[in-house]
Amino acid sequence: MRSQPLMPRRGDPLARPSRILRALDPLLFSSVWAACVAGSLALAASLAMELRPSLTVIGLATAGTLVVYNVDRLRDLERDRATAPLRSAFVERNRAHLVALVGAAAVLSLLLALRMEPAVWLLCAAGLVLGLLHRRLKGWRAFKTCYVTAVWIGVVVGLPALAPQRGSEPESALHVAWVTASLGCSLGANLVASNLGQAGGYPGPGRRAQLALAFALSVIAAGVASLGPGTVKPLAWVGIAEATSVLAWRPGERYGLAALDGALLGGGLAAVVFASL
Repeated sequence: MRSQPLMPRRGDPLARPSRILRALDPLLFSSVWAACVAGSLALAASLAMELRPSLTVIGLATAGTLVVYNVDRLRDLERDRATAPLRSAFVERNRAHLVALVGAAAVLSLLLALRMEPAVWLLCAAGLVLGLLHRRLKGWRAFKTCYVTAVWIGVVVGLPALAPQRGSEPESALHVAWVTASLGCSLGANLVASNLGQAGGYPGPGRRAQLALAFALSVIAAGVASLGPGTVKPLAWVGIAEATSVLAWRPGERYGLAALDGALLGGGLAAVVFASL
């Protein structure tokens, strides 16, 4: 594939971001932002399933996300130049720092996983394998949306459900199903909309159709949570936040990371706050 210059595309409304937005680049492009999303959703899902929050679970979800995302960014830098030039430029400039971050996060993930049951090890292994295969599979957008959503559900719902603290078990399999359905729709919406921000995304009518799909999934996510058991209802904020970010969608890498992913982070934190009231 021919290398593309690491410059923002013309017409990108975020090509000349403010100082505040540029200050977020280290968080966005190092995948620390995505790791925070994983931690917040794992905590929100734990509360929705009436589980006692576990720092071990939240730490593993956060550190594991750092590992998988940054390994993919580092391994597939050349191909990513065309679809994510801003992020690729950051990765290239900060390769040594990102390698150190991956190493530290990998050690932490291993130490935390060893404190859990073998079922968690299998779940983590499956997520890691799919993460390593991502560079080969992500060309098929529909399939990518499905398997990445499944991996995220495994991290933020499966991990808390399989690794509860002593004396803390999921309220019921029905609770797990409600949480999976709601967060699965929110995560799917995020991935559909995020694909549109990449270079070479859907043009014209195709873009509008994808945005409509992302918005519909977000609304369904909020509706499912609202109809669920009492502890699941706060997850409606994740769907509401994601729907809002989809409605305000604009092209560009920074919007996809800061706003679309930020909606998951903000919605997860809102769910935690309302679940704690």
